[in-house]
Amino acid sequence: MNILNIEHVHKVYGEKVIFDDISLGIQEGEKIGIIGINGTGKSTLLKIVAGQEEPDEGQIVRQNGRSIAYLPQNPRFLPGETVMSYTQEVDENWRVQSILNKLGITEYGELLENLSGGQRRKVALAKVLASDFDILLLDEPTNHLDDEMISWLEEYLKEFKGVVLMVTHDRYFLDKVTNKILEISHGQLYSYSANYSQFLEQKAERAQMELASERKRQSVLRMELEWAKRGCRARSTKQRARLERLEALKNARTPVQEQAVELDSVSTRMGKKTIELHHVSKRYGEKVIVEDFDYIVLRNQRLGIVGPNGCGKSTLMKMIAGIVPPDAGEIQVGETVRIGYFAQEEQDMDDRQRVIDYVKDIAEYIETSEGKISASQLLERFLFTPDMQYSPIGKLSGGEKRRLYLLSVLCGKINVLLLDEPGNNLDIPTLAVLEDYLSFFSGIVITVSHDRYFLDNVVDRIFEFDGEGHLTQYEGGYTDYKEAKRRRENQAQRETSAPKVENQKKATGKDWKQKRPEKLRFTFKEKKEFETIDDEIAKLEEKLEELEENILANATNSAKLYELTTEKEKTEAKLEEKMERWVYLNDLAERIEVQRQDG
Repeated sequence: MNILNIEHVHKVYGEKVIFDDISLGIQEGEKIGIIGINGTGKSTLLKIVAGQEEPDEGQIVRQNGRSIAYLPQNPRFLPGETVMSYTQEVDENWRVQSILNKLGITEYGELLENLSGGQRRKVALAKVLASDFDILLLDEPTNHLDDEMISWLEEYLKEFKGVVLMVTHDRYFLDKVTNKILEISHGQLYSYSANYSQFLEQKAERAQMELASERKRQSVLRMELEWAKRGCRARSTKQRARLERLEALKNARTPVQEQAVELDSVSTRMGKKTIELHHVSKRYGEKVIVEDFDYIVLRNQRLGIVGPNGCGKSTLMKMIAGIVPPDAGEIQVGETVRIGYFAQEEQDMDDRQRVIDYVKDIAEYIETSEGKISASQLLERFLFTPDMQYSPIGKLSGGEKRRLYLLSVLCGKINVLLLDEPGNNLDIPTLAVLEDYLSFFSGIVITVSHDRYFLDNVVDRIFEFDGEGHLTQYEGGYTDYKEAKRRRENQAQRETSAPKVENQKKATGKDWKQKRPEKLRFTFKEKKEFETIDDEIAKLEEKLEELEENILANATNSAKLYELTTEKEKTEAKLEEKMERWVYLNDLAERIEVQRQDG
């Protein structure tokens, strides 16, 4: 039995149709994830269900006695409110305090205006979860939560018996919590009884079925049009029916092609010197952020930075970007390094400025791998339609503003990309495209992220803050890091218990087997890279041969010669980097094989 019904809801903003006669029944126990490109209406749907916004047509009907709790994407707080005064209306105060403690908020008398944006959001989440509800609406609940807190929230929602309707970009979170996915596309709702991974499979099947139906419709339409061209008249009832069928075929809705953000830019070649951190330290009062940290970033390296909230991840990024100076030590940046910094904080944008003018202030034309394109063309690649381009920024959704900010960072000729929580307010389709873009980006990527899926797809080394200013290095992506951390913790426990083992050995007179050295292995990303690197090198060598032939053929064309020579230099640099990587991977493969043979 449905406990909540969305009935024939229609919603329009200006000339944009958000929902076009959508209907949906929601049953007890359904954990629903809402996905779609930013601006399609995900947050609007939650607001309509919560009663915060009215549909233009249609209604929301919920079963009598069923209560709703709602966490908006940007909770509002009154001036002078403290943690306790904001949450005090919850009937069972012990419950909200318990959740606040789990989320790392222990100073109940603290003014909310003194807390960070992430901490205020945690207070709002605690208040919502501590209230009485049957239907829980969550808009980006994992934003600003660290790994431990996300795991706790996953377990909480899995055990909750009521309905959950949420918008989130966290794909692992969707996989673990949801049993239903709603996709919003072009004003319509598409429902899948699946978690995120299963949804991807079912969506691909739906797309294939729609294409097959469209091919059949087009074939029948051609046949009917040929019949009509032969001059058949609607004399009989049978002929009139056939003409009506022809008209229906012509007016039938064709499958809508999903749009996707297109990321493309030209990076600047980097010299030998990259970014070097020498004995870097930073404190804020008594709080140690970084203590005597040394590291030299390698060319084309992909680094992930993780750790609990407030440990200093964003501060380290700002020091690398040159925004915040270290207290001690130095950060050296090579002369050829060009940094693009995608900050976590919402950027100050003039809401009155037109979207097109915001981009033109950066550049009228932007270089891509295919040549120069205009600011308007670049905006279209980022899914800003001509109407949106000439509208004020204030009309954009939060996610669309975040996408516009990403565009502004990527359109520069950069070779180092710093991403601080890129998943906050970016939709899943854009994140997937960004991940693909980064796999081909010729430069360094350093990212702070709690998005486990993103880290698995992007980084090859992780640094973990311990909250006391020290960083521990792990190889591979997020899954590799968690496994290695578990092994380290187990090893530490074994070493702690070693004296007990020795005493037991003496007491029993028995020998204990010596622990074997840890097995060498490829990370997930290294394994994929090892399988394809030979082909990539071969393609680069072929490209060099073609370029050399073209250079000879255009020896008298100075403009073309310059273009080909520049392309040859870039290709040679890529080949050199690939060869360095090939040496490392083959050496590792040989050592793994030797260890395997040694048994």
